[in-house]
Amino acid sequence: MLTDKKRKFLLVLLVTGSVLAISFTFYFYQVFYSPNTLLETEQAYVLRIPSNATYSQVSKELYDEKVINDAVSFGFVAKVLGYQESVKSGLYIIEPKMTNLELVRKLRSGDQSPIKLTFNNIRTKEDLAEKISKNLEFNQTQFLELLQDSVYIRKFDFEEETIMGMFIPNTYEVWWDSSPEEIFERMNKEYQRFWNQERRDKARLLGLNPKEVTTLASIVQAESQQKADERPRIAGLYLNRLDRGMYLQADPTLVYALGDFEIKRVLNVHKEIDSPYNTYKNLGLPPGPINLPDISSLEAVLNPEEHNYLYMCAKDDFSGYHAFATNLTQHNANARRYQAALNRARIYK
Repeated sequence: MLTDKKRKFLLVLLVTGSVLAISFTFYFYQVFYSPNTLLETEQAYVLRIPSNATYSQVSKELYDEKVINDAVSFGFVAKVLGYQESVKSGLYIIEPKMTNLELVRKLRSGDQSPIKLTFNNIRTKEDLAEKISKNLEFNQTQFLELLQDSVYIRKFDFEEETIMGMFIPNTYEVWWDSSPEEIFERMNKEYQRFWNQERRDKARLLGLNPKEVTTLASIVQAESQQKADERPRIAGLYLNRLDRGMYLQADPTLVYALGDFEIKRVLNVHKEIDSPYNTYKNLGLPPGPINLPDISSLEAVLNPEEHNYLYMCAKDDFSGYHAFATNLTQHNANARRYQAALNRARIYK
């Protein structure tokens, strides 16, 4: 039979244990389920975890940037759930008032958010490498090395002169920690998706393959930078010249060959440059695109306007539109008017 003293002891022990149990239960509940991120703001935080990052680097950034309020509780939950040993790279959007459990589960599962990759108005491989790497983990040099690697790009059935055409300007969703090789693979899939059977058939009827369409589209785009609605007509003109075995005589190809994109007036001396991109000296298309043509330029070549124009010259009103001609006499008259306008405007080069 228990004595009163023992009863009191057991009661105290029971009460103490209950209090401790409740306290620990409440503490663990708070550690796992109480809000612990961005308690003083309503704005989300973008966390970029580099490849090969350690848990200490991640937790330090979260605490230093005041993303988490209590680093100890976050560390405890990360340890319990095994995140400290399984950090995954990527870009993560951390919302205000997330609990430790929500945050750790998000990071541990690699539940990163995609980013939008947009590139356009590209002239050179350097431009492309800079634009693509701007918001991704890898740097411009790493991507440029692949663009210039003739062995690597052959696996995609491209050459150094044509590889730019594999990148169709648009907006794509990609992972921030994608490797340069993964971006190449993704862009090749997008290229194959764009060049469906319908478009390939249209190209074939024009006597072109997809790479040649891209090259011609780059010239069309360079000629119509200000007035995209003229692209089908310009495309039809160059296709007419190709059909007749005429030199394309496209001024933008000279600018590309010279590498001076500030030229506003192409002179006869420019036409003497020794380059496969000089369409005044070389019949047919140049070896590859002179820029990255966008989808509207590609579609303009695949769906050209049917007409008999063989010549064009910028209009003398500097509107950005062109004066088109079916014969050389008419073209020369248009050209004289434009040259006179350039002289009046004192544009000599």
